[in-house]
Amino acid sequence: MTEVTGLSRRWARITGTGSCLPQHAVNNTELAERLAKIGVETSDEWITERTGIRQRFYVAENQNNVDLAHGAALQALAMAGRDAAEIDLIVLATSTPDQVFPSTACLLQQRLGVSGAAAFDVQAVCSGFVYALSVANAMIVSGQHKRALVVGSEVFSRILDWNDRTTCVLFGDGAGAVVLEASEEPGVLSCVLHADGNQSGILNVTGRICGGRIEGHPYLYQDGQSVYKMAVSSLASSANEVLAHAGMVADQIDWMIPHQANIRIMQTATKKLGLPLEKLVVTVDRYGNTSAATVPLALDAAVRDGRVQKGQHLMLQGVGGGFTWGACLVRF
Repeated sequence: MTEVTGLSRRWARITGTGSCLPQHAVNNTELAERLAKIGVETSDEWITERTGIRQRFYVAENQNNVDLAHGAALQALAMAGRDAAEIDLIVLATSTPDQVFPSTACLLQQRLGVSGAAAFDVQAVCSGFVYALSVANAMIVSGQHKRALVVGSEVFSRILDWNDRTTCVLFGDGAGAVVLEASEEPGVLSCVLHADGNQSGILNVTGRICGGRIEGHPYLYQDGQSVYKMAVSSLASSANEVLAHAGMVADQIDWMIPHQANIRIMQTATKKLGLPLEKLVVTVDRYGNTSAATVPLALDAAVRDGRVQKGQHLMLQGVGGGFTWGACLVRF
């Protein structure tokens, strides 16, 4: 076989980030007052101490997943200096789509007023954005696509059991997005994805549409202790794995941007890597757990406030129902 020389490696780089949240923020005190009216007791102190969450956002009755995805996409496109017509791939991570089908990615494409680009959803719950970014990266590096819009968008408020204070206080709605483009400069350095379907029972929504009605339980269920243990170990292992693939060490990470579910999980995973908590990007206090949207929302917040700078190394991580987990090491 003849060796081909003089060809540069093809990378995929993030060139724009964006986010979108519903208008109304609901703080812990307001939520506790709402829940008290239906006989559910909680408090700001109880929620903050256990999770680090102080507020979250909920969509209005006339607001849908695609509305949030559209808002985040427009911001990401604007930062990247791109028009929607220049995008040839849309990968949207969600567990709360607006319809059974078509995909929310196709609905977003319609909202953007374009056609022709490949568009599909990825369902990996809170690992969804990391899964979507890994898929888009592979499709760009392979040469199949040049420019992708990668979105995480959720309306978890619509699958919460308001009588279960262990879950209903945790989640919020929101969307985050990035534009990912082919580049000769290194961008996404390494990705790892994993799942263990044997753990599907610890975090799920078993409801489904059948014969015009819902069968199974229509609300989110979580075994909190089991999820906590899986999350801490999975975040630490995936970080070490993705670093090894890239030939790097933990000290080279500038920012840790993990799934924003619980401040204790995030802090423990960061410490396991031997990194100072000052390197941890935290938005769970402001947004709550927005599932597939947490990572791109946190990334966008850190980009826009100036913490994340060009050339820095970012550890993006997801962990969620399935049980799924993964990481992407990115040079911004």
